Amino acid sequence: MNLGAYIIRRLTLMIFVIFGVLTITFVVSHVIPADPVAAAYGGQAPPELIEKIRHEWGLDRPLHEQYITYMWDALHGNFGVAIRTAKPVVEDLARYFPATFELSTIAILLAIVVGIPLGIISAVKRNKVSDHISRVFSIFGISMPVFWLGLLLLALFYYRLGILPGPGRLSTPIEPPPTITGMVTVDSLITGNWAALSDSLQRLILPSFVLAFASIAAVVRITRSSMLDVLRQDYIRTAKSKGLKNRVVILKHALRNALIPTTTIVGLRYGSLLEGAVLTETIFAWPGVGRYMVGAILYNDFPAIMGSVLLIAIVYSLANLIVDIIYGFLDPRIRIGE
Repeated sequence: MNLGAYIIRRLTLMIFVIFGVLTITFVVSHVIPADPVAAAYGGQAPPELIEKIRHEWGLDRPLHEQYITYMWDALHGNFGVAIRTAKPVVEDLARYFPATFELSTIAILLAIVVGIPLGIISAVKRNKVSDHISRVFSIFGISMPVFWLGLLLLALFYYRLGILPGPGRLSTPIEPPPTITGMVTVDSLITGNWAALSDSLQRLILPSFVLAFASIAAVVRITRSSMLDVLRQDYIRTAKSKGLKNRVVILKHALRNALIPTTTIVGLRYGSLLEGAVLTETIFAWPGVGRYMVGAILYNDFPAIMGSVLLIAIVYSLANLIVDIIYGFLDPRIRIGE
């Protein structure tokens, strides 16, 4: 099966996945004992007002009619108006998702740039000082609570030392760039707003490191394990016996095959980061999807919840698709789609 046909097949299957997610979300939202009208207008609202709003929102109609209407609207990209913000859910997600995408992309790039080299060094220098240091770092990265690390770094670098800015995407005195992509760094670069670009990059340092810390540890561990397994293979011994330099053997022959499990971890991590890191976004006042979803859940904002869940399903499906495609390039023995 060629690459184009494989992508088309996966995208077709993704439609059924999204359909299932929408159905499950609809059922769950109507099973839980919560009233979105009461949440929006308070428990002291007159009964006639509540009934009027329920009729306007179609909540007094039979369940199967609500389901058909919901699926039809979702097919046309209409998820209704968010109760909490009084704006279309699509507009809310379009405003919040770029902030999450910007932060998550920087974090996963940091995890790749730092984690893979550390994993290689740890495998090549097995049971030596660098390997022990790498393993200790991995243990700390996986076990350290995100909220504790974020608060600690803020207290140290922002409050005590004053060398890095605090929470937020941009300092108050700096004029934000016109919204083009929704990502402050990219928009600043496009419009030539160098002050905003510099400030936004500085403000990305702490939250992106906090968000990347656990991912770095995971990438180090899986890369080390994969490299150790590959370095024991016969073709690696053959390459060494031919007189190839150790650097060539490691980077050209061993690393490419060892990256397959690492690619899986990176893809899944990136997908989870794109959901919105609730704790990180809260600590650093980052207006991303995570904070938006938490607010929607606490407010029983069903339209916002359903739209956010659909966004997560699409992101995860695309992340898995990209990972599967990368497999074919890393290892020719893997036949895409088979």
